[in-house]
Amino acid sequence: MAACVARFGRVDALINNAGRSAHALFEEVGDLAWYEELMKINLWGSVWCTHAALPYLKQSRGSIVAVSSLAGLVGVSVTIAYPGVVATQIRHRGYNAAGGALGSSSLKEDQAMPVEECARLIVDAMQARRREVVMSAKGKLGRWMKLIAPGLVERMALAALKDDVKPH
Repeated sequence: MAACVARFGRVDALINNAGRSAHALFEEVGDLAWYEELMKINLWGSVWCTHAALPYLKQSRGSIVAVSSLAGLVGVSVTIAYPGVVATQIRHRGYNAAGGALGSSSLKEDQAMPVEECARLIVDAMQARRREVVMSAKGKLGRWMKLIAPGLVERMALAALKDDVKPH
Protein backbone atom coordinates (compact mmCIF):
# COMPACT_ATOMS: atom_id res chain seq x y z
CA MET A 1 0.00 0.00 0.00
CA ALA A 2 2.85 2.35 0.78
CA ALA A 3 4.30 1.72 -2.70
CA CYS A 4 0.88 2.43 -4.23
CA VAL A 5 0.59 5.71 -2.34
CA ALA A 6 4.18 6.63 -3.26
CA ARG A 7 3.39 6.09 -6.95
CA PHE A 8 -0.19 7.39 -7.20
CA GLY A 9 -0.49 9.68 -4.18
CA ARG A 10 -3.57 8.02 -2.69
CA VAL A 11 -5.73 4.90 -2.55
CA ASP A 12 -9.29 5.38 -3.78
CA ALA A 13 -10.41 1.76 -3.80
CA LEU A 14 -9.34 -1.68 -2.69
CA ILE A 15 -10.69 -4.53 -4.76
CA ASN A 16 -10.19 -7.84 -2.96
CA ASN A 17 -10.29 -10.10 -6.00
CA ALA A 18 -7.26 -12.38 -5.72
CA GLY A 19 -7.95 -15.92 -4.67
CA ARG A 20 -7.70 -19.56 -5.43
CA SER A 21 -10.52 -21.67 -6.75
CA ALA A 22 -11.63 -24.96 -5.24
CA HIS A 23 -13.47 -27.40 -7.48
CA ALA A 24 -14.76 -30.05 -5.15
CA LEU A 25 -17.98 -30.82 -3.37
CA PHE A 26 -17.37 -30.20 0.31
CA GLU A 27 -18.88 -33.56 1.26
CA GLU A 28 -16.37 -35.33 -0.98
CA VAL A 29 -13.26 -33.74 0.51
CA GLY A 30 -11.46 -36.33 2.63
CA ASP A 31 -8.66 -34.18 4.07
CA LEU A 32 -9.65 -30.64 5.03
CA ALA A 33 -6.02 -29.51 5.44
CA TRP A 34 -5.92 -27.96 1.97
CA TYR A 35 -8.85 -25.73 2.99
CA GLU A 36 -6.54 -24.04 5.50
CA GLU A 37 -4.25 -22.95 2.65
CA LEU A 38 -7.29 -21.87 0.65
CA MET A 39 -8.53 -19.76 3.59
CA LYS A 40 -5.10 -18.17 4.04
CA ILE A 41 -5.29 -16.96 0.46
CA ASN A 42 -8.99 -16.20 0.02
CA LEU A 43 -9.87 -14.88 3.48
CA TRP A 44 -6.65 -13.72 5.08
CA GLY A 45 -5.34 -12.17 1.87
CA SER A 46 -8.36 -9.87 1.88
CA VAL A 47 -8.07 -9.19 5.61
CA TRP A 48 -4.37 -8.28 5.39
CA CYS A 49 -4.87 -6.06 2.33
CA THR A 50 -7.88 -4.33 3.88
CA HIS A 51 -5.97 -3.69 7.11
CA ALA A 52 -3.03 -2.22 5.17
CA ALA A 53 -5.25 -0.06 2.94
CA LEU A 54 -7.64 1.18 5.64
CA PRO A 55 -5.77 4.35 6.69
CA TYR A 56 -5.44 5.45 3.07
CA LEU A 57 -9.05 4.58 2.25
CA LYS A 58 -10.24 6.61 5.24
CA GLN A 59 -8.21 9.60 4.02
CA SER A 60 -9.70 9.42 0.54
CA ARG A 61 -13.14 8.25 1.69
CA GLY A 62 -12.48 5.32 -0.61
CA SER A 63 -14.26 2.03 -1.18
CA ILE A 64 -13.67 -1.64 -0.54
CA VAL A 65 -14.99 -4.25 -2.95
CA ALA A 66 -15.12 -7.95 -2.15
CA VAL A 67 -15.33 -10.11 -5.27
CA SER A 68 -16.88 -13.52 -4.70
CA SER A 69 -18.32 -16.26 -6.84
CA LEU A 70 -21.85 -17.07 -7.87
CA ALA A 71 -21.06 -20.61 -6.72
CA GLY A 72 -21.30 -19.31 -3.16
CA LEU A 73 -24.98 -18.61 -3.66
CA VAL A 74 -25.92 -22.20 -4.43
CA GLY A 75 -25.58 -25.50 -2.64
CA VAL A 76 -27.00 -26.91 0.53
CA SER A 77 -29.54 -24.95 2.51
CA VAL A 78 -27.70 -22.35 4.57
CA THR A 79 -29.37 -19.74 6.76
CA ILE A 80 -27.41 -16.64 7.72
CA ALA A 81 -28.63 -15.19 11.01
CA TYR A 82 -28.21 -11.50 11.88
CA PRO A 83 -29.24 -11.29 15.53
CA GLY A 84 -28.08 -7.87 16.71
CA VAL A 85 -27.32 -7.62 20.45
CA VAL A 86 -28.10 -10.86 22.30
CA ALA A 87 -27.77 -11.28 26.06
CA THR A 88 -24.89 -13.78 25.94
CA GLN A 89 -21.99 -11.91 27.54
CA ILE A 90 -19.91 -12.75 24.43
CA ARG A 91 -18.56 -9.22 24.26
CA HIS A 92 -17.22 -9.54 27.81
CA ARG A 93 -15.04 -12.45 26.69
CA GLY A 94 -13.84 -10.73 23.51
CA TYR A 95 -10.54 -9.06 22.73
CA ASN A 96 -9.55 -5.43 22.43
CA ALA A 97 -7.41 -4.02 19.60
CA ALA A 98 -4.21 -4.98 21.44
CA GLY A 99 -5.37 -8.60 21.78
CA GLY A 100 -6.07 -8.34 25.52
CA ALA A 101 -9.24 -9.49 27.24
CA LEU A 102 -12.07 -7.00 26.84
CA GLY A 103 -13.80 -7.79 30.15
CA SER A 104 -16.88 -5.70 29.38
CA SER A 105 -19.19 -4.94 26.51
CA SER A 106 -18.72 -1.94 24.26
CA LEU A 107 -22.43 -1.97 23.38
CA LYS A 108 -25.47 -0.62 25.15
CA GLU A 109 -27.10 -3.89 26.15
CA ASP A 110 -30.10 -2.74 28.16
CA GLN A 111 -32.44 -4.00 25.42
CA ALA A 112 -30.48 -7.10 24.42
CA MET A 113 -32.49 -9.96 22.91
CA PRO A 114 -32.89 -12.98 25.19
CA VAL A 115 -30.90 -16.03 24.03
CA GLU A 116 -34.08 -18.13 23.86
CA GLU A 117 -35.74 -15.69 21.46
CA CYS A 118 -32.64 -15.60 19.25
CA ALA A 119 -32.52 -19.42 19.14
CA ARG A 120 -36.23 -19.64 18.30
CA LEU A 121 -35.88 -17.17 15.42
CA ILE A 122 -32.92 -19.12 14.04
CA VAL A 123 -34.76 -22.44 14.26
CA ASP A 124 -37.87 -20.95 12.63
CA ALA A 125 -35.80 -19.55 9.75
CA MET A 126 -33.91 -22.81 9.37
CA GLN A 127 -37.12 -24.85 9.24
CA ALA A 128 -38.55 -22.46 6.65
CA ARG A 129 -35.27 -22.81 4.70
CA ARG A 130 -34.88 -19.04 4.61
CA ARG A 131 -31.52 -17.82 3.36
CA GLU A 132 -31.38 -14.98 5.88
CA VAL A 133 -33.03 -13.87 9.08
CA VAL A 134 -32.59 -10.33 10.38
CA MET A 135 -33.82 -10.52 13.95
CA SER A 136 -34.49 -7.00 15.13
CA ALA A 137 -36.64 -4.16 13.90
CA LYS A 138 -33.59 -1.88 13.99
CA GLY A 139 -31.63 -4.42 11.96
CA LYS A 140 -34.37 -4.71 9.33
CA LEU A 141 -34.74 -0.95 9.09
CA GLY A 142 -30.98 -0.45 9.01
CA ARG A 143 -30.53 -2.98 6.25
CA TRP A 144 -32.88 -1.12 3.91
CA MET A 145 -31.81 2.34 5.06
CA LYS A 146 -28.19 1.47 4.24
CA LEU A 147 -29.19 1.27 0.57
CA ILE A 148 -30.40 4.87 0.51
CA ALA A 149 -28.53 6.53 3.39
CA PRO A 150 -25.42 4.54 4.33
CA GLY A 151 -23.91 7.39 6.35
CA LEU A 152 -27.02 7.61 8.53
CA VAL A 153 -26.90 3.87 9.23
CA GLU A 154 -23.24 4.08 10.21
CA ARG A 155 -24.03 6.90 12.65
CA MET A 156 -26.87 4.81 14.10
CA ALA A 157 -24.49 1.87 14.55
CA LEU A 158 -21.97 4.09 16.35
CA ALA A 159 -24.79 5.34 18.59
CA ALA A 160 -25.19 1.74 19.80
CA LEU A 161 -21.72 1.96 21.36
CA LYS A 162 -21.30 3.08 24.93
CA ASP A 163 -20.19 6.68 25.21
CA ASP A 164 -16.82 5.71 26.76
CA VAL A 165 -15.75 3.69 23.70
CA LYS A 166 -16.96 5.83 20.80
CA PRO A 167 -14.22 6.92 18.37
CA HIS A 168 -13.34 10.59 18.59
